[in-house]
Amino acid sequence: MPLAAVLFDMDGTLVDTEPYWIEAEYAIVSEFGGSWNDEHAHALVGNALITSAEYIRVHGPVPLEPIEIVERLLERVVAAAQRAMPWRPGAVALLAELRSHEIPLALVTMSYDSLAQTMIEQLPLGTFAAVVTGDQVLDGKPHPEAYLTAAARLGVEPADCVAIEDSPTGVASAEAAGCVVIAIPHAVPISAASTRTLHASLADLTVADLRALVAVVAGS
Repeated sequence: MPLAAVLFDMDGTLVDTEPYWIEAEYAIVSEFGGSWNDEHAHALVGNALITSAEYIRVHGPVPLEPIEIVERLLERVVAAAQRAMPWRPGAVALLAELRSHEIPLALVTMSYDSLAQTMIEQLPLGTFAAVVTGDQVLDGKPHPEAYLTAAARLGVEPADCVAIEDSPTGVASAEAAGCVVIAIPHAVPISAASTRTLHASLADLTVADLRALVAVVAGS
């Protein structure tokens, strides 16, 4: 089968915003006199924001409703991203190459639309044919809803798409949706498995690589 589309996670995959999220977590927990650490922070990587907020509320502890914690996190991270968008190596070049081959792209992120649009505004108009954010789905990653929604919006089958992720939670979501999965570990490790292909960087990938991977999976 041909490569129908490429579905990208955002935080940690296209942009290195994980430090922004972690900084925001520390700041909010500290504001309420709580205690935070990197183990807590890494436990949240790839999660739905409301799930992360519930975790922060309990483990901070932070005496706010989860939705308010989400709003405070987003406010800080969006402001940081507006000051400097930290692109991952090879991200902008791979997006441009895929667009030059007229391969449809979707953004599939558990961040909310405000942060997604902050990134999208820095790319050529029309880079993503579909955008699915955490505030548009009922069940966040690792549930497959976000990836199934992205494929449906593009009018393609998940099995004909490559999903690119950086976290175990995101990988689980894409695999459950039936996508061909490339994992690029960043903030947290991802174990090897027959259901995914591991790469060190987006800079290692080309359109030819993605097409070949879909062909191999389809033939297996």
